Amino acid sequence: MIAIIDYGMGNLRSVQKALESEGAVDAKITQDVTDIQQAEKIVLPGVGAIQPAMEKLESLNIIPAIKETINSGKPFLGICLGFQLLFEKSNEGGNVEGLGILQGEVKKFSPQLKVPHMGWNQLNIKNPDCPLMNGIANQVDVYFCHSYYVVPNKTEISLTTTDYGIEFTSAIYKDNIYGMQFHPEKSQAVGLKILENFVKL
Repeated sequence: MIAIIDYGMGNLRSVQKALESEGAVDAKITQDVTDIQQAEKIVLPGVGAIQPAMEKLESLNIIPAIKETINSGKPFLGICLGFQLLFEKSNEGGNVEGLGILQGEVKKFSPQLKVPHMGWNQLNIKNPDCPLMNGIANQVDVYFCHSYYVVPNKTEISLTTTDYGIEFTSAIYKDNIYGMQFHPEKSQAVGLKILENFVKL
């Protein structure tokens, strides 16, 4: 079973449908800690702001289960806000603590840029050996919608970068942890292929 964590911030059904279309017939939207602990893989989606997301995860008592499953080595995928939540802090709304699973912070794009960064943009693949990139060509287009971007402390975890005023980390890969700023469920054939690769892990 793939557990899709429901903390009230994301279009979960579209993620579930995309995973189902790539073979994950048992993908389950859930807030249940036992489901998360027993799942073979975990997906943390999300749209919105980090502070209410952290508050909701805390109120549902899901954070210990997230950390436990990651530490156990199970494949974990964070999407959009779920990707940003993996890091230590965000300057969205002041200085908000994230889950602290990965070292780094979330910063806002320059006010000189049009935000949110919304629409199609290219992936520059930095680690083609990552299993999620199997069958994905360099500089393919995927779909973004975000005003903040991740700055990892260690650039070697950057799986892809994307250019929008600056070159920012648009996906990461470290051990069993995968994260992407773009929306694979909205990125047509490329996004579905990435999700298929995740399902096959």
